[in-house]
Amino acid sequence: MTHDRPIPNVLTIAGSDPSGGAGIQADLKTFSALGAYGTSAVTALTAQNTRGVRGVHPVPVEFIRLQLDTLLDDVEIDAVKIGMVASREVAEAIRDTLQARRPRWIVLDPVMVAKSGDVLVDDVGIAAVREVLVPLADLITPNLPEAAVLLGDAEPRTRDEMVAMAPRLAALRAGATLLKGGHLGGESCPDLLISHGASQWIEGTRIGTSNLHGTGCSLSSAITARLALGDTLPQAVTTAKQWLEVALTESRRLDVGRGHGPVHHFHRWW
Repeated sequence: MTHDRPIPNVLTIAGSDPSGGAGIQADLKTFSALGAYGTSAVTALTAQNTRGVRGVHPVPVEFIRLQLDTLLDDVEIDAVKIGMVASREVAEAIRDTLQARRPRWIVLDPVMVAKSGDVLVDDVGIAAVREVLVPLADLITPNLPEAAVLLGDAEPRTRDEMVAMAPRLAALRAGATLLKGGHLGGESCPDLLISHGASQWIEGTRIGTSNLHGTGCSLSSAITARLALGDTLPQAVTTAKQWLEVALTESRRLDVGRGHGPVHHFHRWW
């Protein structure tokens, strides 16, 4: 354990999703399901449902800073998950605050590409994430399209191409990278954990469901919670993936929306 609390405090810095499947709402549900106490700072309000995003209302950077300072003045945070950040000003505010009050773990989910393939963040935002937040993070969790955007490179299509991308991802200076291979297709979901000059495959099974809304948010939050609870990095990733596979399988019990539904975060209880 990295703290004296049996229940660690974790923080998500991300946007809000009114449909409850992604963003802040998914992060808080995931923290709770994995046994950590969740806190949050909201970077943007969105108007979205399971079928898409209709609007985004960014929170002013001064108020994001105030949320973080006010929370951290009172609550000791063991691990932080950072989600979608669209501007350099917000990225720098997050970096400055977390550098001043460094938690043990910082996990960055560089949300840049929508399920549709649309790039969500402009070039200035992409550069800010790459230059400001990636070096701050102990772990980044890009999927294949996001890794390609971060590097300005072609998206890997095979495991060998994922391995070939590892040195360039390591050069971005995050502590470690989990390159998520779900976009490869096929029956497996192989992820490549790149850390300290070495790589290891962490295997997973593809779950046949269209309820994929918020899977990336939920996986990175599950890893964050497990790190706060004292897991090693490989343990945290493996446990988080196993939890998400069941959450995807059990999502059939939910009836939320008519598009890409959410995973069942609380499958162990209801």
